[in-house]
Amino acid sequence: MSKWLSMIFTVILVSVMTISGSQTTAIANDSSAGGFLTEEGLPPPGANDASCKPSAEHPEPVVLVPGTFETMERNFVNLAPLLKEKGYCVYSLNYGYTGAVPASGPIEDSAAELKTFIDNVLNLTGAQKVSIVGHSQGGMMPRYYMKNLGGAKKVEDLIGLVPSNHGTEGVAGLTKLTSTGADLASCTACQQQAAGSDFLLELNEGDETPGDVSYTVVTTRNDEIVVPFTSAFLKGETGNVTNITIQDYYPYDQIEHQNIAQDPLAFNFVFDALEHEGPADPQRAVGIFK
Repeated sequence: MSKWLSMIFTVILVSVMTISGSQTTAIANDSSAGGFLTEEGLPPPGANDASCKPSAEHPEPVVLVPGTFETMERNFVNLAPLLKEKGYCVYSLNYGYTGAVPASGPIEDSAAELKTFIDNVLNLTGAQKVSIVGHSQGGMMPRYYMKNLGGAKKVEDLIGLVPSNHGTEGVAGLTKLTSTGADLASCTACQQQAAGSDFLLELNEGDETPGDVSYTVVTTRNDEIVVPFTSAFLKGETGNVTNITIQDYYPYDQIEHQNIAQDPLAFNFVFDALEHEGPADPQRAVGIFK
């Protein structure tokens, strides 16, 4: 039990970080110079290059959205440079600060920050849409932006790595302890990501996959944060939504919640979704390894 308690409070009671977190309040009209990017703090390698112009091959910039308590630089240190090498314009943000703790504030406010950031990216690049890759809360929060803030018409793909789409029954299944920890950490976003929260009930009411958007979910049976792991899955029309459990295709990959954002095998599904029309086709994505 001590192992789980240590893990829980490591996740919930995150240490104060030194990165200055602008709340992404830059005005879209000022985005042409890319100044809003510097306000986000230290980006992961390959991201937030104001001079990048989308190509005909990759017309949608990729926006990387970190998870609860995470910064963009830590969460996407591996994925961002790989996307850059493939020719994508890559952008990322920090959001939802409560004091110095990132991605912990009300998710509605964080979605508004994402809206401003994406508007700035579109103005900067001249693109019509973006594709979003998000980890944990970062894979779920954009759905609020898309459903309630007009974002569905500005998004080509939403790719969630272990997204908290239907919340968690508690870290490692310990519901009461997780709730107490969230209260102690003043983490509104944690409370909102509890299964059955008012926020999630409203978010998932009606159409879970609105707009002409391709939705890809990649999860792991070893997820100790989003419990059960199947709560990440989205309901939607065949052809618009793909729900992937990584062990169905890579049985020996025992990746868990946090490290899936650094897992090159999980990246294969991300790349497939970005490179083709529609959501990821897992058989196609892993085909080269057969």
